[in-house]
Amino acid sequence: MVSITAANRATPAPLRAALLMFASAMAFGLMAIAIRYATGHVPTQEVAFFRNGFGLLALLPVLLRPGHGSLRTQQLPRYFLRSAIGLASMLCGFWAIGHLPLSQAISLSYSTPLFVTIAAVLWLGEKVRVRRWAAVIAGFIGVLVIVRPGVSGFQAGSLIAVAAAMLSALVAIQIKQLTRVDGPDTVVFYTYVFWVPLSLVPALFVWVWPSLTGWLWLVATGVLGTVGQLFWTRALKLGEVSALTPISFTQLPLVVTLGWLLFGEVLDGWTVAGALIILGSNAYIAHREAVLARRAAPHAACTSGKLDG
Repeated sequence: MVSITAANRATPAPLRAALLMFASAMAFGLMAIAIRYATGHVPTQEVAFFRNGFGLLALLPVLLRPGHGSLRTQQLPRYFLRSAIGLASMLCGFWAIGHLPLSQAISLSYSTPLFVTIAAVLWLGEKVRVRRWAAVIAGFIGVLVIVRPGVSGFQAGSLIAVAAAMLSALVAIQIKQLTRVDGPDTVVFYTYVFWVPLSLVPALFVWVWPSLTGWLWLVATGVLGTVGQLFWTRALKLGEVSALTPISFTQLPLVVTLGWLLFGEVLDGWTVAGALIILGSNAYIAHREAVLARRAAPHAACTSGKLDG
């Protein structure tokens, strides 16, 4: 019998990366459904706490297995800041999933890369040229199409979903800085270590003991979130962002379909149009980043050679 390890080696890396990204998108999509059900049993703050608590429990067997590398870090203050901002983003995002149409909440969450581009310029000093700025502007037009401020279809709650995307962009920048020193598993581990006590504080002010059904949805939220993160980080390790980003968009049709089947939600034409604009701009930004990374690689190799010499 061929072992799983041998089968993995026989499968081309790009295909494995694509399958992992697809599995990640499905896990995150199902997590959104679990969050929607969980918010029907307990407040949003409590959903966030249990998502983190059960997520950490699901993560520990992976990180503490024999042979896993060290999880030590010298960046604890940065992890605290990253976790605090990430928790604020999580609370906004979970509220949006629980109270807005799922298609709208998930579509607006895809605006995060647009804010990441702006934050990278302001925070990291990265240079962004005209074509990427044009993609960012197009993406924000897509956001406006979904939110529709000033018209009858406008929902103030949609701004909470946009706030979640903005805060998530700050987290993405911090992760870039953290991974310059620590490995991805270390980043995930310390994020959860801080998330659990930080998310407990707001949960205590609105605490409600879940029912048996509520417990099931809360456990599902934590496990699916951790599984999605693990698949996502491993997919990005194997494949290029530009090729994998469109695959991550498969989360949206899954959530839209389940929102229709389970909650009777009707897909809004404005949301479809805005989502297509946002996803298209994201795909282009990912493509440009990959192109620039490939161009920079030979230069980095030459520089490395001079230093080693």
